[in-house]
Amino acid sequence: MKAYYHARAREYDDWWLGRGLYTPKVQPGWTEERDLAFETVASLHPKRTLDVACGTGHVTRHLRGEVVGLDQSEAMLEVAREQAAAATYVQGDGLELPVEDGSFERVFTSHFYGHLEEDERLRFLAEARRVAPELVVFDAALHGGHERGEWQERVLNDGTRWTVYKRFFTGEALLAELGGGTILHEGRWFVLVAA
Repeated sequence: MKAYYHARAREYDDWWLGRGLYTPKVQPGWTEERDLAFETVASLHPKRTLDVACGTGHVTRHLRGEVVGLDQSEAMLEVAREQAAAATYVQGDGLELPVEDGSFERVFTSHFYGHLEEDERLRFLAEARRVAPELVVFDAALHGGHERGEWQERVLNDGTRWTVYKRFFTGEALLAELGGGTILHEGRWFVLVAA
């Protein structure tokens, strides 16, 4: 998965923006819900926040307060520095956070948690709790089906094919995994919770 996201850095935002290979996949209501989810992120109280797997900074730029974006891919961080310049960036592993215990008020992550298999989820949650008292997870909602985790084949603009693990959530199920909290947004495509 790390190699896939590194390779996808310059085209990752095409998914958010519904352009390129994603143009034919944009469905009615996608843009409105995406923007509403971003407004929810922007409405979070400003805190010292570690944005784990910040990627291109597309979501990072909506976070208020002192923000440090962390990603394993230098290619992703290059893009993040361009579009969310107010944050500070660190290259590192989301499962072994290179920061001291209690050094943040919030750990935030967008579309990272849903790619983690069970052992990785447990490692991430332990690390998030070590670093901050609050965890906010923004991920893919379960739209109209049964809870599922699946291996997906994804194609990049250069034609390369990658296999990626992905899970989809209801707000309630996601909070159950995180140990309780509050649903901040739950729609057809996105779920955002604070635990």
